[in-house]
Amino acid sequence: MLVTGTDAAVGKTVVTAAVVAAVGATGASVAVLKPAQTGARPGRESDVDTIRRLAGPAHARSLAEYNEQLPPLAAARATGKPPVALDDVLLAVEEFEEKHDLVLVEGTGGLLVPMGEGWTTADLAQQLGGLALVVAPAEIGAINHTALTLEALSHRGCPAYVVIGAWPAAPDAVHRMVLADLPGTRAGVVPDGAVGWPPERFRKAAPSWFAPGFAAAVTVEP
Repeated sequence: MLVTGTDAAVGKTVVTAAVVAAVGATGASVAVLKPAQTGARPGRESDVDTIRRLAGPAHARSLAEYNEQLPPLAAARATGKPPVALDDVLLAVEEFEEKHDLVLVEGTGGLLVPMGEGWTTADLAQQLGGLALVVAPAEIGAINHTALTLEALSHRGCPAYVVIGAWPAAPDAVHRMVLADLPGTRAGVVPDGAVGWPPERFRKAAPSWFAPGFAAAVTVEP
């Protein structure tokens, strides 16, 4: 299952960790693949490390790391490193699928961000097939951006759920409006600040953030 978002910094990593914890609580084995990590620097926790800390997936790895905080293709060019190839991502997913009940692929930025030479996360979604998870913020603009993302996925034959990535502890009228009017099938709401929770608290609470039956719906029988 692809985890994408309406933009960068909308909570994709914490939502990915929450799905790992929720599905893992059912006894299923969950693996996480990050095709490209940008902004990777010594002393800075990577997205994969954050997911490992919060949720303890059975396996988690990134295929490429770039220290520039840019879209992956631009980061590869800026650092002189080779860009990640779509075929390599698909091969890694296939290898994970042989051993795990659910494989989560966390994208970088939004759906049409250039990931490598000649491909975007949208191309990856189409190649993967199956469900996608769209992470949206509880902010003005989220309704339009979510609708555009869902439309792009639909055109590629990819059904999707929507998750709010950082629901505030004290929501105001704008947050409630977004919650009420956000398009698509809402699968969950992750509280703001959960990325800083102790792992025990995070893993215990995560299943309650998703709709009943969500974990079963996204898990493939081995």
